[in-house]
Amino acid sequence: MLLFPLATLGRGFSADAVLMHVTGSVMNLTSNQQAPLPPTGTVLALAWAALAALLVTLAGAWGRQRWFWVTGLLTFGLATAAVVVLGGALDDQTRRVLADTTLRPGAKRQLGNFYASGGMNLGLFLPALAGLIAAGAGLSATPRVWQAFNRMRSLLVPVAAIGMAILVGALVVLIVQPSVNQSGAPLGLWGAWLAKSDLVYFVYSTLFAPRWALNPLLDSLKLATPLIFTGLSVAFAFRTGLFNIGAPGQLTMGAIAAMLVGVYGPPSLGYGLLALSVLAAAAGGALWGAIPGLLKARFGSSEVINTIMLNYIASSVLVFLIGSDSFPFLGREYPQPLKAEGSNPQSELLNGEAQLRPLLEVLNVGQNGQVALSIGLLVALAAFVIVRLLVRRNRSLIGLAAAAVLGALTWQIGIPVSVTGSQLNGAFLIALLCAAGFGMLMWRTAAGYALRAVGLSPKAAEYGGISVAKNTILAMTIAGMFAGLAGTHYVNGGALDEYRLKQNMPVNVGFDGIAVALMGQSTPAGVVASSVLFGTIDTGAVSVTTKLSKVNSDIVTVLKALIVLFIAAGGFLSRRVTSPPPPALAAAADRHETPATLDPSKPLTPQPNVAQASEDITREGK
Repeated sequence: MLLFPLATLGRGFSADAVLMHVTGSVMNLTSNQQAPLPPTGTVLALAWAALAALLVTLAGAWGRQRWFWVTGLLTFGLATAAVVVLGGALDDQTRRVLADTTLRPGAKRQLGNFYASGGMNLGLFLPALAGLIAAGAGLSATPRVWQAFNRMRSLLVPVAAIGMAILVGALVVLIVQPSVNQSGAPLGLWGAWLAKSDLVYFVYSTLFAPRWALNPLLDSLKLATPLIFTGLSVAFAFRTGLFNIGAPGQLTMGAIAAMLVGVYGPPSLGYGLLALSVLAAAAGGALWGAIPGLLKARFGSSEVINTIMLNYIASSVLVFLIGSDSFPFLGREYPQPLKAEGSNPQSELLNGEAQLRPLLEVLNVGQNGQVALSIGLLVALAAFVIVRLLVRRNRSLIGLAAAAVLGALTWQIGIPVSVTGSQLNGAFLIALLCAAGFGMLMWRTAAGYALRAVGLSPKAAEYGGISVAKNTILAMTIAGMFAGLAGTHYVNGGALDEYRLKQNMPVNVGFDGIAVALMGQSTPAGVVASSVLFGTIDTGAVSVTTKLSKVNSDIVTVLKALIVLFIAAGGFLSRRVTSPPPPALAAAADRHETPATLDPSKPLTPQPNVAQASEDITREGK
């Protein structure tokens, strides 16, 4: 709180800001030196109270007192209250500007955006975060809370990786981006530091800002949709002991298959043509995944090399089909019927029946041109979750029935929204269904048990009567199916502005799926969350690029690369932290006892990470 700006009282288009320190001093780096500032007396009082509570919390934590969680929670509450009061002051200032009759409309709009871009800075964000962490640390002394935290131990590595990536990314921003100072006044050492640290907060707050507004949120979900498909593809292969780097090629073949059915299928099928096109995308990706699976099962060849080579073949097939109007064969030129007329490398438009319309169009139940989003899907989801929590038998079946009935009854009830348009389409819902199917198959079926067994230890699985070859082919086929369905986002969903197959389809999202799967710990929920996070920062990077001269969208690439690096390094966390021994076993080791002397009436606490190969267990035992 003493080292960083407490709040931003206003910010111009070029990230120039009016910064306030906890001491009450204000530094105006904008070109508008005459802009009136909102009252901040209450904000400063709350900030000093939060600082005092934080110091008491640190003293209590150092002395291992049982009460320091209370002061930690108080710190969080005071800092949050300061943020709320600051936001209210900025809103009042914006209203006063808009009500000022002496200002031109353009000046009103500019000043309104100026105050609306203000808010908390690192001086308020960090104590709120510290208070929340301290409250959790203090409450962890309670057995029930500790058990809840222990169940979430698998999140330690991705959280640590994200935190370290943010720290390294902050250093990159400090090094490459000069201070933004449009006031014309020279900055001293202290002023330069405050301006630099404000840049770090501005970059990260802008990167993560899209999740707080509807339009940017929809754009984030649109970018996250193909990442969910490819992340599930890589994660499914990881769970079965395989490494699928062929998601780009599988996506390409799925898109080609979806185009063939969507363009040349019979329109008389109606919406059945859409279903066939989606199934064709799944089949195209599954075929391209089954080939390396078969080669590995039959000949033992590396799926890594095979999938990489198949990526090049799929790319060549795409170029051949829509790259030119004709192709040579045996000395003659033949026309290419799949390419649309014109110089652009693209296919014909899909039939209207094979198109996945934007979700805003599907969910809109408003009248007379007003956009109102139906609450039917949210009600159906809530009904399904509640039924599964309350009912013990046939929970899924009864939950689906309740969701269908309540969703249909509330479909015409809408929430008015102000949104200009979005290309988020039905492929997002297909991606969520795939994530649910991933979980059901992997952890609720015998086939999933066999796939996981092969992934954990092929020799042990084979000894238990499980066919390793069969499950290897099945795993790569399903992984390819997930990646192939990503093609529906671009072809059927029109994510590239048109409902057609295009040569500039961004197949590199297949490689991004590796980072998504690693960050999501190869779980369906983790993959969805990681995809949304990556889609959010990709959307926020557009705003960063337009406002800063030296920091552009490459910072997102740096962050993704650092996250993968730190996850691969286990977040640099000790094995004792990420996968500690059971408490009873650790206590016996401290007393120099053997496990045989443990009290059999006291069951051991199950470890959160049991996915360990038998070879590793044998090696550790030696």
